[in-house]
Amino acid sequence: MSDSGPLSTYRVLELGSTAAGPFCARLLADFGAQVVKIEAVEGDPIRQLGEVVNGKSLYGASICRNKLIASFNFRKSEARELIKAVIPKFDIVVENFRPGTLEKWGLGYEDLRKLKPDLIMTRISGYGQTGPYKDRPGYGVIGEAMSGLRHMIGDPDRPPSRAAIPLTDYITALYAAFGTVMAVVARQNSGIGQCVDAALVESAFSFMEYHVPAFEKSGKIGMRTGPRLPDSAPNTLYPTRCGNYIHIAALADTVFRRLAIAMDRPELGTDPRFAEMKIRNVNQELIDTIVAEWTASRDIGELEALLNKCDVPASRIFTMEDIFKDPHYRARDMLVPTPDDELGSVTLAGVVPKLSATPGKLRWAGHRIGQDTREFLKEAARLSDVEIDRLVADGVIFCDPKSESLRAASGKTG
Repeated sequence: MSDSGPLSTYRVLELGSTAAGPFCARLLADFGAQVVKIEAVEGDPIRQLGEVVNGKSLYGASICRNKLIASFNFRKSEARELIKAVIPKFDIVVENFRPGTLEKWGLGYEDLRKLKPDLIMTRISGYGQTGPYKDRPGYGVIGEAMSGLRHMIGDPDRPPSRAAIPLTDYITALYAAFGTVMAVVARQNSGIGQCVDAALVESAFSFMEYHVPAFEKSGKIGMRTGPRLPDSAPNTLYPTRCGNYIHIAALADTVFRRLAIAMDRPELGTDPRFAEMKIRNVNQELIDTIVAEWTASRDIGELEALLNKCDVPASRIFTMEDIFKDPHYRARDMLVPTPDDELGSVTLAGVVPKLSATPGKLRWAGHRIGQDTREFLKEAARLSDVEIDRLVADGVIFCDPKSESLRAASGKTG
């Protein structure tokens, strides 16, 4: 079994910030890619989101994991020239600037492929690299709104809601990573690199596939339905005696009959109003009321035990506290204590998916701003310490003070 991951022979230069670009590169890094994140001197805005402990961004600890962090000041032309100098050492560039930004800096795909003809460049943007909206600023939540996906989230009698995470950024990053690996496979076969164009709007829109032919053929516009999934009764949240909620998904006829047995109401399974899914959907309000009355008479733990015994898909709505207590998460290595320079260790979400022969691995938590700048430039650009010190003094690059102090204490020069 490999300990290095299936992408261990590939080097990735990340020029992204916030969520979509960094998450794409994080996925590649989890499976062994040698990722170097080029971060602004002031730090990626992602470090300002979420919890901070002892000055350490916990979001940064996760999304920057398994990466080396070098800090450049892109406002300086010399910093941009350094990027060009190291490009031949990399197989993949991941970026999520607004289209045209890298071109203005001489770092666009056509510029960089002259330096590395088989380069794969993965580009994430709000609306794509072409089209009438390509120059608009794009955020994940805006792409979600334009895609139609946001229209489907929430309760029908209220304005559209949102998930309290950058959902569309993550969706797009998954597509971008998928596209990157496909480009790697294509390059193995042809020797030719290419540009991967992933748009926030299109990535979110792809989740609307069920509604596209429905509108084209019937004019029907889908509508949010709260916790229910349309045309699949019973499949929603139900109240419990202890004040919690449990989601039960018993849409298939065989599963509904097992639910009826769990409820000690086996006759519901043959009741002509509920025996078949298409009829249950017509009588959705009634069956949901019957199930809700049953769940409201029992506590959450009793319901979960009974439904699991009867093989009915159901779950409480987990909080992070529930997840940390749950044995399945631990057994599946989804809560991984990961080495961290400042905190000693920090628990991070595990690698997905699980590969049997070449699994991904968490090697270290996210580094500090500029922690690896010096070593990166010495290795990739063949610069001396004197040259690097001059770039620091000129504000072209930034080196993490703690790393510099440790280097000085160890007497390392070169």
